[in-house]
Amino acid sequence: MSVLHVIGGGLAGSEAAWQAAEQGIDTILYEMRPQKNTPAHMTDRLGELVCSNSLGSDLPDRASGLLKNELRHLNSLLMRAAEVASVPAGGALAVDRQKFADEIEGAILSHPRITLIREEVTRIPSDPTIIASGPLTSPALAADIGRLASEKYLYFYDALTPLIIGDSINMDIAFRANRWGRGETEDGDYVNCPMNKEEYDRFVAALVSAERIELRDFEREDLHFFEGCLPVEQIASRGEKALAFGPMRPVGIFDPRTGKRPYAVVQLRQDNLAGTLYNLVGFQTNLKWPEQERVFRLIPGLENAKFSRLGQMHRNTFINSPMLLQPTLQFRTRPDLFFAGQITGVEGYAGNIATGLLAGINAANLLNRKPLWTLPITSMIGALCHYVTHAESNHFQPMKANFDLLPKFDEYIKDKQKRKMAYVNRALHDLDHYAAEHGFAILSPTN
Repeated sequence: MSVLHVIGGGLAGSEAAWQAAEQGIDTILYEMRPQKNTPAHMTDRLGELVCSNSLGSDLPDRASGLLKNELRHLNSLLMRAAEVASVPAGGALAVDRQKFADEIEGAILSHPRITLIREEVTRIPSDPTIIASGPLTSPALAADIGRLASEKYLYFYDALTPLIIGDSINMDIAFRANRWGRGETEDGDYVNCPMNKEEYDRFVAALVSAERIELRDFEREDLHFFEGCLPVEQIASRGEKALAFGPMRPVGIFDPRTGKRPYAVVQLRQDNLAGTLYNLVGFQTNLKWPEQERVFRLIPGLENAKFSRLGQMHRNTFINSPMLLQPTLQFRTRPDLFFAGQITGVEGYAGNIATGLLAGINAANLLNRKPLWTLPITSMIGALCHYVTHAESNHFQPMKANFDLLPKFDEYIKDKQKRKMAYVNRALHDLDHYAAEHGFAILSPTN
């Protein structure tokens, strides 16, 4: 039997390698770090999270929560790692980045059927392969994929949020709270920096006029921002209230000192288990570093903030999946080649894990001479994979899990909450039934 090659030790690649190995496939997992680093990664750990530390909402009636419950049903390694490394984040599943990566790497290194090789892959292997090299695929491998695909690459820009050292936050102004009081801890999982209208207007004016890092000529020509990861200064430039209705919306937040809702609020989420680092939620940015310190210290409560990491923007790459991939995540002209993760056009950590899981199962099924899975589109994983392989290719953009991807019911359910739960119940029922039919042992979710 052929060995399976998995390129990329991020979320999708680690999950794919684990799933294939669990089905008896000898797997080689390639990770180019630390021999070759990327503009965004800070360590050489498998599964390192480079943007937010949140895997999104974990509430059962949210699309992201449904996606994670489907992953739990299908015995996802990375979901188990996330549970072990979780930190308080209200209704979201957020993790300590270091512990999360340690859990993943420990499981991969201890698996008897997985061999980890730390070197750059510059050409696509001729053996069965999963490419999960992510949005920061090395130029040499990207060029080889381009030669194989004979399709123009699409680019969008992603930006990292700054990290604040916790004890530099002025808690005489900032306060802990969750929206509408939802959360895991009694005093609130988020630190909130409230603004009145005058403070908000001053902040927005400084933000939109701040100096940004200059893009090179070829980058400006190919500039495509992804709506789900816009730099905060880009949002602010769309109108004076854009931030107040976006990442700084104050809905469900009440200042305990006044009992009133602020005009706007900046939220900070715990970034590690020790509670020493916090990230600015929704504050991806491409401002010059001195400008970030100047502008973000205008936020009430952050006037003396110390930064563990400043934000930066980098170019992310994904393939034109509707032209190139089948719903099984197989390359259309080479059935033993699979793609997974953000390079396919799924967005969000859980979506990356989901495509890695499906690619790993299908690569193993191919080698084990079993039928490949095309998951029901009533499930969130199936709907995401259907979207990235069936969307209109000329305007293809990355997509996160959302209920609008799922087929509508014949009879409209007027009550929004009941409608969401109907989607959830149908998705889990259909996914479980499909997996059971294919001899896959279903696990019950942990929440």
